[in-house]
Amino acid sequence: MSNSPNQGQIAEHTARQYLEQQGLCFVEQNVRYRFGEIDIVMKDGSDWVFVEVKYRSASRYGGAVNALSHAQTQRIRKAASHYIQLNRIDAICRFDVIAVDLQGIQWIRDAF
Repeated sequence: MSNSPNQGQIAEHTARQYLEQQGLCFVEQNVRYRFGEIDIVMKDGSDWVFVEVKYRSASRYGGAVNALSHAQTQRIRKAASHYIQLNRIDAICRFDVIAVDLQGIQWIRDAF
């Protein structure tokens, strides 16, 4: 199923607003490297949070949460470790997934 970039952008905007409402601080969005990308970078207190946003219009196939493949998580990890090195971050980091679908928003902390 292909989502239009517009739906993906709306999902990312929704996810960012949701996380800010939960008390996280926005740092950066759509960080791209040739080997991977990070949808949203947030801070949760002193912890750095790399957020993968998944949008699904239908939850037939287990919804957005189950949409992450092993290869995708590896690419996100690689992009995050590059980001950490570039920005000389020495702090606790975690990977969260925000799943946005027609039923609402699901936030999975420490997703992988």
